[in-house]
Amino acid sequence: MNRIATVLAIVCVVGLAGCSSPSQRPAPAAANVTQSSEPAAAETLHADTPSTTADGNPFIAPADWQLARSGSAVILTAPEGDSRIALVDVGAADADAAIAAAWASYDTKARWPLKLANDRPARDGWEQVRSYIYETSANDQRGVMAQALRHGQRWTVAIYDMSNATGDKRSAQVSLIFDRLQPKGYARESFAGKTAHTLDATRLAQLHDFVEDARRQLDVPGVAIGVVQGGKVVMAEGFGVRSLGQPAPVDADTRFMIASNTKALTTLMLAKLVEQGRFGWETPVTQILPGFKLGDAQTTRQVLVKHLICACTGLPRQDMEWLFESEGATPQSLLDGLATMQPTSRFGELFQYSNPMAAAAGYAGGHVLHPQLELGAAYDAAMQELVFDPLGMASTTFDYDQAQRDNFAAPHGLDVDGHIAAASMDLNTSVKPARPAGAAWSTVHDVLRYVQMELDQGLLPDGSRYIDAATLLERRKPQVALGGDASYGMGLMIDNTWGTPVVHHGGDLVGFHSDMLWLPEHDVGAVILTNADPGVYIRGPFQRRLLEVLFDGKPEAAENVTAQAQRLKQGIATERKRLSVPPDAKAVKNLAATYRSNELGPITVTRPGDAVWFDFGAWRSAMAARANDDGSVSFVTISPGVDGFEFVVANGKQGPSLVLRDAQHEYVFAGDAASGR
Repeated sequence: MNRIATVLAIVCVVGLAGCSSPSQRPAPAAANVTQSSEPAAAETLHADTPSTTADGNPFIAPADWQLARSGSAVILTAPEGDSRIALVDVGAADADAAIAAAWASYDTKARWPLKLANDRPARDGWEQVRSYIYETSANDQRGVMAQALRHGQRWTVAIYDMSNATGDKRSAQVSLIFDRLQPKGYARESFAGKTAHTLDATRLAQLHDFVEDARRQLDVPGVAIGVVQGGKVVMAEGFGVRSLGQPAPVDADTRFMIASNTKALTTLMLAKLVEQGRFGWETPVTQILPGFKLGDAQTTRQVLVKHLICACTGLPRQDMEWLFESEGATPQSLLDGLATMQPTSRFGELFQYSNPMAAAAGYAGGHVLHPQLELGAAYDAAMQELVFDPLGMASTTFDYDQAQRDNFAAPHGLDVDGHIAAASMDLNTSVKPARPAGAAWSTVHDVLRYVQMELDQGLLPDGSRYIDAATLLERRKPQVALGGDASYGMGLMIDNTWGTPVVHHGGDLVGFHSDMLWLPEHDVGAVILTNADPGVYIRGPFQRRLLEVLFDGKPEAAENVTAQAQRLKQGIATERKRLSVPPDAKAVKNLAATYRSNELGPITVTRPGDAVWFDFGAWRSAMAARANDDGSVSFVTISPGVDGFEFVVANGKQGPSLVLRDAQHEYVFAGDAASGR
């Protein structure tokens, strides 16, 4: 489960991140770019196709996209026709000049003002990297960004110019393009065939120092990590505090919400039921969960048990319904909501992450084991009996009251000025009706017990068999591609970027960001749990640092953290300039007292003093106003942890309204007595 800022993000690959919101793009400077007056005819690709830029730099062009060449530019057009990625090779004095020349080659009428530009660490053979994010308004429903990559005296400029809907739906294909975009002749660092070092005191100290330094740079109050190697826990410790301003320290027994790491535990429960012969991975879901229905009848018929949690059915991310309508929601109402959800890509075609589908997986398994119980109670009982108790995960629970006693971490987010602050748990409670997708609380010690079982292919510490290896490993088989080097199985990602498989999954909720991972070829596993939103920027570098320590890899992780901390602060400061806090009085004057969406329910607007708050029922937030370049006005949530929901003020035929969007959906909140979408 990802917190809303992540839910609403469109693409984050090769530094191309941030899709809306940026001052004029650089004026053209002296550069050498070859242009053609007659671009070559576009070729529609029928399979993922190895290709090169004009200078011969390799990349992979995705199936069903169109590829056209025009001078030094390669233009890739998504099947929808509304989105393009341009790869332009130029000779230029600097990054800004390269960017200007690439835009001139790609689109001489581009109108997007520059929001933010910053340098990034040189990686993958590129000797200099600089990223550019352009300002788009919410009504544009578009992300525009670019990156200048230098090797020697030549630059390759990547321009991302995509609608939010297409960018979200085809994010894995976008990753495919960039995963292997490298200079001609460059070979990425690989740990294939290498033997992992023993994690002795010196190497563990390197991990310790990295985590503590990252925690401090990103202002994360508390972090817990654990590492297993050779069947033993070699590291399990905490850093910082459970709650800002309180002295209680984090340790390996501190409970954190593990969010989407719950998905792998849910599929483990399903695997146990498969082993018992209750159903198979190929069993149609409608046979074991009566009433299961999607918005598309053909897709409903195709869904087998393994597909519930493969992110491959074509159902898009559609979290708003349960985030906003969580009051009174139940597992059954969540399943009922699936019947209103329509796929936006073909079955098995694209990676599209669906939390409600993952929740249905857990409830299907629970119902088979305990058909007499309510769906949520049946799932809880199944997880306790088949997963938590056998693995000795005594501190792992879905009971929020039990979890928040004694040794537990509190969530933290960033305020509107970028300062770390306590975050409310209110939005995190919305996941309860979808708990198989991400509501578990756990500890480092407990998650390590699970990771060790995965490394031992189904054996328990005493040598007894917990689950058949073949049934367990079925969950790791690729169901859909995540890019050029990774795939998604059943609640697990398998990443081969560095030549040796890393099996992992992350988890994100308000104020909680985590990852668990293991290297099956090297008998090494790890977990990292954090209690603040900037913690999301530690977990990827933590994985990289573990690989560096194990294989004497290039020291990149620490630089990645430093660069990310700087980008985070710069991005917040840039966005803060556009926000009015408290909101502009003229904008506030036009707000209705209440709004209602047919899909997402009500909003109550309150005005304590000069402030404005939106109350959504189960949770609430202070608001800022933002004047957009297209003349519209938005109200944006700014309370720590729930920042990033943008409501655009509109006036329709039925009166004042607010428009909220995720990448592929639009929701209209009609003012006062009006209603509609």
